Amino acid sequence: MSNQTKSFFKGVLLLLTVLLTACASIQQTERVAKIDPFERVNRAVFSFNETADEYVIKPVAEAYKFVLPEFVRTGVTNFFSNINDVLIAANNLLQGKPSNAASDIGRFLVNSTIGILGLFDVATDMGLDKNREDFGQTLGVWGVADGPYMVLPFFGASNARDTVGLVVDIETDFMLNTNKLDSDEKLAVNGLRVINPRADLLDAGQLLEDAAFDKYSFVRDGYIQRRRSQVYDGEPPPIPEE
Repeated sequence: MSNQTKSFFKGVLLLLTVLLTACASIQQTERVAKIDPFERVNRAVFSFNETADEYVIKPVAEAYKFVLPEFVRTGVTNFFSNINDVLIAANNLLQGKPSNAASDIGRFLVNSTIGILGLFDVATDMGLDKNREDFGQTLGVWGVADGPYMVLPFFGASNARDTVGLVVDIETDFMLNTNKLDSDEKLAVNGLRVINPRADLLDAGQLLEDAAFDKYSFVRDGYIQRRRSQVYDGEPPPIPEE
């Protein structure tokens, strides 16, 4: 094969590569425009949340993790998780999964008694596994579409459906709406609910910083995939081709 022929084929291959890359880029741009039409605003809110985390939430979480031993933090996690099992049971009922709801109630009763107000997760050792449901997932099971991707101040990644679900979750949250705590006590308790899981994610957060080329896109795509998996209990159907 002559040098001219080789050069010709190399040129054709290079042209095809450029065209395929351009087509893929156009398809990716169209996909993002569909799922994230408010990207400019979302990125601004994402940046705000990152700044708030870097200068306020993360330093407090680091101090919290330094002061409190792991077994205490685990007890705090278990306590709030136990209270949440009641709402999880309600969502399982609304999703038509009564056996899961019964398991959730069983967990709550066992951990509230034998587990000393939920500080110890005895139920898992008894075979009552933790379910994770919320009203956003319930709406998804009912057929409500995700809607556009959104980033909420302080709450982070969401979408139109899950934002409605979040409002319902907040309105039905015992620790936010109980009359047994005054406003300062509610602030302290719910501040603990934010700081405790953030302390558990300190190492994972650093891994994300090191791994993600575009952290915003990484978080967005991960959130969309995770929520789709949760709505379909880990078995999402294939996404139809457009």
